[in-house]
Amino acid sequence: MKARHQARILALQALFEIDCTQHNPAVVIERRLHDVQLPEAGEEFARDLVRGVSEQREQLDLLVGRYAPEWPVDQIAVIDRNILRLAIYEILMRNDTPVKVAINEAVELAKEFGSDSSGRFVNGVLGSLVSAEGTASKL
Repeated sequence: MKARHQARILALQALFEIDCTQHNPAVVIERRLHDVQLPEAGEEFARDLVRGVSEQREQLDLLVGRYAPEWPVDQIAVIDRNILRLAIYEILMRNDTPVKVAINEAVELAKEFGSDSSGRFVNGVLGSLVSAEGTASKL
């Protein structure tokens, strides 16, 4: 498994825990990183994802709500909500991941960790975001 994919999995697990328990993000990601072997760049990527999503959570949730209007953000499954936060953070707030890669990774995480319909849901929300936010030019 590639380091960045593994880093996304760790970040998602940490974000899920933080969302459910309100634990300190820095403590959660360090504990998770202690349990796996990642190259230093992968560890930094995971830390940045957790830190960035945690710091931008309010803005990310506004975007989730805008592009999934039929679902109040607090009623979206916890795993799906955090996959969306993670992907939107990568798409709009980081410049080192191509949009297609961020969407594909999010859909794969949704298929792996979410329900049977999570992949389609995540893909639909992110597709709407990319179309509306003008990030399609990054494809």
